[in-house]
Amino acid sequence: MSGYAAYNTENEYAYAPGIYPATECLLRRPEAARRVLLSSQARHDEGMTRLLALCHERGVRTETADRALRRLSEKDNCYAAAVFTKFEDTLCADSPHIVLVSPSDRGNLGSVIRTALGLGVRDVALVRPCADPFHPKTVRATMGALFSARVRMFGTFDDYRALYPRHTVYPFMTDGAVPLGGADILKPFALVFGNESSGLPPVFHQAGISVRIPQSGVDSLNLSAAAAIGLYAFTSGRGGAGHGTRP
Repeated sequence: MSGYAAYNTENEYAYAPGIYPATECLLRRPEAARRVLLSSQARHDEGMTRLLALCHERGVRTETADRALRRLSEKDNCYAAAVFTKFEDTLCADSPHIVLVSPSDRGNLGSVIRTALGLGVRDVALVRPCADPFHPKTVRATMGALFSARVRMFGTFDDYRALYPRHTVYPFMTDGAVPLGGADILKPFALVFGNESSGLPPVFHQAGISVRIPQSGVDSLNLSAAAAIGLYAFTSGRGGAGHGTRP
């Protein structure tokens, strides 16, 4: 695949390395799939057979590209990758959102997108500056969940609120006003998490109902762990004192 360069955030296309992420790309976003790169060392097991069948069904070309796969995945055991056109989604105005303010770690970002989708939250808002959701490391960390999620980038948190003013905002902060389990859950809601090292700035106390996750023995939780706890609590109904819907 010599015609495709190493990943660049400025390019209009990106890569989904791995057989499963590539398969999810063809299943969930077939209109975005440009081509599938294959390794000459790939075994034609069940996963590869399914990927090749999808390429045939969707009319997506395949090409053997060992060097390109090694370059974009930085691994020797990447046997396939989808090349896809980057996309931007509109978040659902009536569904729960997770808002990540300046996440910097690609692995964390990918894990949060995957966890959110697994718990029924498809809508992910990203506030710049932040890790690139289309970087191959992020895409691989989502294990293909990126192609089922709705992801949108915003310049500021205020830009997000201007488009989605109805959501009740729950900023997760180490000094949040109420403990997880003590806040009424008002739908639709937006769970807001900050940067891995700095968290959310104090101004977010005024952005909504700030929530803290009770903990002992550590000063803070990893972003992906905190997001998983918050998402589970709010989507399962175990995280609040009561439930309601905003008018």
